[in-house]
Amino acid sequence: MSRAQTAVSLVGSTGSIGTQTLDVVRADPEHLKIVALGAHSSVRALAEQACELRPEVVAIGDERLAGELESLVPPGTEVISGAGALGTLAGLGDVVVNAVVGFAGLAVTVNALRTGRRLALANKESLIAGAPVVQVARATAGAEIVPVDSEHCAIHQCLGTHRAVRAPGSAGLEEPAGVRRLVVTASGGPFRGCSRAELAAVTREQALAHPTWKMGPKITIDSSTLMNKGLEVIEAHELFGVGFDRIEVVVHPQSIVHSMVEFSDGATLAQLSQPDMRLPIGYALRYPERLGTPYGVIDWARLDRLDFAAPDLDTFVCLRLAYEAGRAGGSAPAWLNAANEVAVAAFLDGRIGWLSIGDVVAESLEAHEETKLLEVDDVLAADAAARRVAARAVERRDHRR
Repeated sequence: MSRAQTAVSLVGSTGSIGTQTLDVVRADPEHLKIVALGAHSSVRALAEQACELRPEVVAIGDERLAGELESLVPPGTEVISGAGALGTLAGLGDVVVNAVVGFAGLAVTVNALRTGRRLALANKESLIAGAPVVQVARATAGAEIVPVDSEHCAIHQCLGTHRAVRAPGSAGLEEPAGVRRLVVTASGGPFRGCSRAELAAVTREQALAHPTWKMGPKITIDSSTLMNKGLEVIEAHELFGVGFDRIEVVVHPQSIVHSMVEFSDGATLAQLSQPDMRLPIGYALRYPERLGTPYGVIDWARLDRLDFAAPDLDTFVCLRLAYEAGRAGGSAPAWLNAANEVAVAAFLDGRIGWLSIGDVVAESLEAHEETKLLEVDDVLAADAAARRVAARAVERRDHRR
């Protein structure tokens, strides 16, 4: 590896964000080098990536697959496995890309920050559920988060030198000076403009048919319920130190404006591009420099309109619930995230209807009991408690009973 290259540890390499990260690395071999790859169970896809990119280490979360992986990777490539393997990769490389899906990404986030690395964060759930623990780890010397979500990456770019600073002697952030509000855009998903009555019979296939982005099933369902925007509001609060009353969601179906920052003098800065996740991935990998390969370039002669509208909080109740959990703070966001993961999985399995996702989350939050989140084990306990409550809420609505 040349001295000019950035060493990249990619955790969750076989999923949507992971494979697009590899596209970015392939396009810029002069500056980017994969040194570690990890996945939970996609052993053959992981082995193919290892044979092409020759990382120093590969990790498989399911330790039963370690032997198979060892037989497939190139000679000299170290194989690690088991529950802590993916988290171990977070201590390698200059930049750690957390592309793990769901709450399982918490260990990667915490370990990357505790070892003082730049975290290219695509796993919003770990920051949301474990915010108190993550913020303490973020105070480690050298640690920084550069968000990969297109919305937060847009805000990161628009804030420039106005980003929040860490309050002296604390793990919290001071609100950035000169910022009036953050505006997070939402495509509206496949059901934009629909009423609750129209959504009573939504099918799995309909909910997975996102009009703009190609994503994994969990985040695609979150987009259909607007829970993804609710999680992004909480994430924006944690990333940038802006209060919930100054974070607004607007529906923007073209998905060209990825988010905006309004300043105290009335000026608004926006980041615009065609939908392409390789742009925010490349931004996070090369920050503070810019990637040389253009992704998401706009043909301005053909862009004829940009539409914006307020979200319907009566129909898309998950967004409202996320604001409530975010304002409550503490362990409430962990409960929100866990209940949503349980509800989405039940919907994808055909156990509950689409409208029941919000109902399960609401019932779970009503049962929330505040607990202090001081260590990762505290977050795990809160997550487990919420999942038990949500599972019972699913059982009461299960179509198959």
